[in-house]
Formats: sequence, structure tokens, C-alpha cells
Amino acid sequence: MLAIIGGTGVYQIDGMKLLETLPVETPFGKPSAPVLRGQFGAHEILFLARHGDAHAHLPHEINYRANIFALKMLGATQVIGISAVGSLREEIAPGELAIASQYFDWTRGRRASTFFGDGVAGHVSSAHPISENLSAWIAAHARQSGLRLHQGVTYGCVEGPRLGTRAESLFLRQAGCDIVGMTNIPEVFLAREAQICYATISVATDYDCWMEDPAKHVQATSIFTLYRQSLEKLHALLATMLGSSLPDEEPAIRGALSHAILTPEHAVSTHNRQWLEVLRR
Repeated sequence: MLAIIGGTGVYQIDGMKLLETLPVETPFGKPSAPVLRGQFGAHEILFLARHGDAHAHLPHEINYRANIFALKMLGATQVIGISAVGSLREEIAPGELAIASQYFDWTRGRRASTFFGDGVAGHVSSAHPISENLSAWIAAHARQSGLRLHQGVTYGCVEGPRLGTRAESLFLRQAGCDIVGMTNIPEVFLAREAQICYATISVATDYDCWMEDPAKHVQATSIFTLYRQSLEKLHALLATMLGSSLPDEEPAIRGALSHAILTPEHAVSTHNRQWLEVLRR
């Protein structure tokens, strides 16, 4: 089943017939909002507002573990995230879309970043953190819709909630990052721990603050103005995608825990075994 995690400004999916609103409790707490189960064409999908249905949660306040676990518990095996980002490359213009293939973690350790610990030792590979099949599927439909979409980019994730300094923006550029945001980490890595195929559609809203011209530096008002203007084409892209067959799931991702758990099965407590079995589905 496909799930969509909506970022800033995306609190529902246009054209989705709502079937059920599901308040969910997980072993890791409550997700950001109730999960919506709906129908779009031939597909049953799940939707979750990352920041809450009233945008009440700052990036570091989001319970990423509960969000991913809730979606997995309800049957999600593929997840598309939607995010607003700043562009660190002139060729990625505000208003254009991008799909990251790599991530650079510049958060500060305030976020619970793994399901493992407290009696379960596990290490999953994050060398190639996204689903190539999902990425290619999104890109194909973007081309079909006439949208400019950049692939193979690196997403630098910062702590927030403040917008970055120019020194930080220049550092991220020099570190090889192409876009910058506040929410995809630890979401992308938790999805891999949950054996979920994951990709994010990022909408560039600004040039952050690396350019020489201060007039082009990011301001919160400009972020949301341009992002709202981009939502129409984003919803049109989602409609095109959901009107087609879903991509195949990669066996390597769906079996990511096969050799990742180091704790012997007999040493895993009953409580830990219950949530671990959900991740293993």
C-alpha cells in the first residue's frame, strides 16, 4: 500500500475519497495527526500530515518514529514524502521539483532517529537510502506532465526552526548538498528500518541565502507564497501518478532487516518483539 506524508501546506490529497480517519497509538507515541485512509482511482492510500493537520509541530518536535510506525502498522509498504526545500544550486530554480537520492545529516541529535535500542541492536544500510523505483516512477510522471524535476540531488537536513546563516548555506554547498530542508531526517532512515520503499518530492521555494544578492535570500513569507503557488502543479502530478499502476517494491528494501538485527531472538523481550514484528512485515 502507498502512503503519502504531506509537508507544509499539504494537509490532504485533492481527489482522494476519504474512507476512514484513524487515530493511531504506537509503542513510540502518537503520530503527528490521525492517519487518513482513502481511495484514489483504483488505489487505496494512506495520508498523514507531517506537521499535524493544523501545522502545530516544528521540525524537531515531529514524532517521526510514531509517524513511520503508524503507516507501517496500517499496511504501508511504499511512502512518498512531500517537502518544501531551499535550493543550493542555481539550476534548481524556485518553483521546480527535486527528488533526493542522498542525504546529509546536519541535525543536532534532538530527534529520536532509530527504532532500535533499549534491548534491540540493529544496523541497516543507508548507502542508498531511497527507492529507485519510486523515484523513477515520480520522474516519469513529472516528464509526462511537463514539469521540470531534478533527480540525483543531495538533501542537507538542518535542525531548524530558524532559517540558516549564510556561512551554513555555503558550508552545505561545499559539502555537496543541492537542496536544504528540515524534515527528511530521520524520516528517510526510519522508513528503511521499517522496510518501506521511500522517496520525497521536494519543492524548491527559494535559494536559501548563499547567493551574493541579499534580495534573493530566503524569507519565511516568500517560502510560503511560492509554495502555495506550486501546490496546484504538485497535486496535478500526484493525480497523474495515482491514476497509474504503482511501481514494483524493491526486495532489498522490503527485506532490509533480514541481516540487520544483532540481538538473538531469544534475548528480545516480548514488548520489543511486538513492535519488531510490525517492522518485519
